[in-house]
Amino acid sequence: MSDLLIISGAPSHTAPTGVVVSHVSAVLKALGHRVSLLDVRSLPTLSLLTEDLRDAEISAAVSAVLSADGVVVASPVYRAAYSGLVKTLLDLLPKKALRGRAVLPLATGGSQGFLVAMDYALHPLLAAKGADQVVRGEFVLDQKVGSLESAALLDAAADRFVSALTPRLRKVS
Repeated sequence: MSDLLIISGAPSHTAPTGVVVSHVSAVLKALGHRVSLLDVRSLPTLSLLTEDLRDAEISAAVSAVLSADGVVVASPVYRAAYSGLVKTLLDLLPKKALRGRAVLPLATGGSQGFLVAMDYALHPLLAAKGADQVVRGEFVLDQKVGSLESAALLDAAADRFVSALTPRLRKVS
């Protein structure tokens, strides 16, 4: 059983990205993993934007990423780029924060043209934070979210993610 964190850049639970996050969370829990959700929109805005690591909620969010065995990063795509919420949170992390963890990128968007955001925007952002085990993620069109087709794609992505998980050694003090 692994400790997994889902970082959600969804503007709401009912937005397409929120629905994708709920689906993947349920799949990972059904597979026996402990899953925590980090809704970036719920973090204190001023502390997030000013990178105030002294803020208890911001500090807890960074700690959650650093202690997770695997991280799912889910973002809506706007104008062929990930959401500002996701970018702002990832900017708070140390340079190599994602090293040694399986990372699953997920994105939703209104047009197939936004698929390029996965390879040309989200992957480089994750690599900049040290992600060395990025699992092939999924881009789901907004109008397909909740369909059997998107469920099958997300189930397969969750399976790839779980297969990439390796137990992390924790320091004992």
